[in-house]
Amino acid sequence: MMDEAQEDLLEHEDISQKPLSPPYNIPPLRSTRLHIQRSNVCSRAYFVVVMVFFHVYILNVIALLLYVHYNNGPGDLVSGDGASPAPVINTDRRLPQPAPSGRELHVEEYSQSFSLHRMEGIRVGHVQHVSVVPDRTHEMRTLSLKPLLFAEIPGFLSEEECRVVVQLAQLKGLMDSQAATPSQDQTQLNQPLLSLSTEEVFSLLDLNQDGFLQKQEIVSHSRSRDGTWLSPDNLRQILTGLEASPTGILTLGEFRRIYDVSQRPRQQRSGSLHSHFKQRNRHTWLFQGLGSHRVLQTLRKRVIALTRLPSALLELSEPLQVSRYEHGDFTNAHYDSSSSQSETTCAHTRLAGNTSALTEVSCRYLTVLFYLSSVEDGGESTFPVADNRTYNEQALVQDGVDLTDTQQACGKGNLRLTPTAGTALLWYNHLSDGRGWMGELDEYSLHGDCPVKRGVKWVANSWVNVDPDHQQQARYQRLVAQRHQAKSGMDEHYQSLSHSDLHLDL
Repeated sequence: MMDEAQEDLLEHEDISQKPLSPPYNIPPLRSTRLHIQRSNVCSRAYFVVVMVFFHVYILNVIALLLYVHYNNGPGDLVSGDGASPAPVINTDRRLPQPAPSGRELHVEEYSQSFSLHRMEGIRVGHVQHVSVVPDRTHEMRTLSLKPLLFAEIPGFLSEEECRVVVQLAQLKGLMDSQAATPSQDQTQLNQPLLSLSTEEVFSLLDLNQDGFLQKQEIVSHSRSRDGTWLSPDNLRQILTGLEASPTGILTLGEFRRIYDVSQRPRQQRSGSLHSHFKQRNRHTWLFQGLGSHRVLQTLRKRVIALTRLPSALLELSEPLQVSRYEHGDFTNAHYDSSSSQSETTCAHTRLAGNTSALTEVSCRYLTVLFYLSSVEDGGESTFPVADNRTYNEQALVQDGVDLTDTQQACGKGNLRLTPTAGTALLWYNHLSDGRGWMGELDEYSLHGDCPVKRGVKWVANSWVNVDPDHQQQARYQRLVAQRHQAKSGMDEHYQSLSHSDLHLDL
C-alpha cells in the first residue's frame, strides 16, 4: 500500500510539472478570480472620473456658446449665415432702389428674426484690427467700457473724401442749430400757448366730463398741429401721478397737486443745476442712398462693415449729419438717443408706432462720428462721466460747476478726444438687453463738444436708428418694404405706357 501511494504521488507530481499547451496554460482558478475583482474596481472608478470630466467639459462648452450668442448675436439680418462680412468695398449687397431694378428689397427679408451685433471692448486700451477698405487694416482702440467707446480709427476717410463731404455740405447749405439760453428765449419757449387755470386744464382734459381723468383722456391731448398747450414734460408728470394713483384715475384735487408741481421749473423740481441743452453750430443733412455722391455711398458701406449691422438698418436710418463749428461754437453734453418710455415713440418708426404716444424721440443704437478736419486749438469731444464707477446726476455738479456745460467745465471731463481729420469714433448709446437687442440707454454715453478756440471744426454723424421694441422695428421695416414694392410697381406701370396712352388716360 505504501508503494502504491508513493507511485500515485510521483505520478501526480509529474503531471503537475508537465508544461501545458497554450490553451490550458493559465493561472490557478483562485488567483484569476481575485485579479478580475481588482480590475473591475479600478475600471469602474476610472469610468466615473472620466464621465465627470466629460460632463463638466460639455457644460462649459454650452455656457460659452450661450454667452457668445447673447452678447454678439448673429450679426446680420439678411444673410443669416453668421459669417463676418467681407470688406464693404467688395460687397455685392445693394441698397434699395426706387426704380424697378431695385427689386432685391423684399418683404420676406424683414420678416426674419435677427439680432444686433455688438462688439466687445475687452478692456481699455485693447486694440482690434478691422478691415473696411480693400487691402488695408485699421486699428480700433477701446477708449472706455462705460460707454463702450471705440476710437482712434485713423484713415477711416482719406483727405480727399473729407474735402468732398465738406464741399457737399456747403453746397447743400448749412442751417443754424443754436439753442436758446434758459435765461432768455428758452423760458418763453417753455410757456404754454394759452394761459389757463388749473380747473380749466382739468376740464379740457376731462373729455366725458365725469369729473375724473383717465389715461386715455390725457394721451388724447398730447399733440397739436399748432403747438402743445401742455408741454411733454407736463404731460409726463401728470401721467406719472395718475399711474401712482391706486384707483387709476385723478380727481380735481389730485390733479391740482400734480399739475402745480409739473408747472415748476425743472431746476426747482429736481434741485439740480443741470443746465438746459445748449449748442451753437451750423449743420446740414446729406442723403446717402442711390443717386447720392459716390463718396457718401462708400462712407455708408464702410459703416456697415465696421458695425457689422444689417445694411437694411442703415438704409432706413437718418441721413448723414454734417456740422461746422467756428470760433466759440460748442455743444453741451447730451445723449444722442433717448430712453424708452410708455408715452414716447421712436421718430423713425412713427409709421408703425403708437399713435397715442406723447412725443417722438430719437432712437439711435450707436453713433459713428467722423472728423472731417483737424482743429488748431479746442473743439475736443468730451465724455464727462466715461468709466465712472457709478452714475449719479447730482454728481454732475462739482464745486458749483455743471459738468454738462462744456463752455465752463470742458477740461474737467473724464475723457477728451482731439479732432484729427479722417479719424472715426464709434460708441454705443444703449446697453444690450441680454437677448441680442437694444436695451436701456447707457447713461455714461453723455458727451459734448468743447468750444473751438482757433480754427474750424467739421464733423459728420452717422446714426443707426433702432426701435427698442423688436416687433415694432420689424413691422416698420415690413411696411417700408411693402411701400417700396408698391412704388416700384407703379413705376413699371407708367414706364410701360406710351405718350398716347398717357394722353388718353388724362
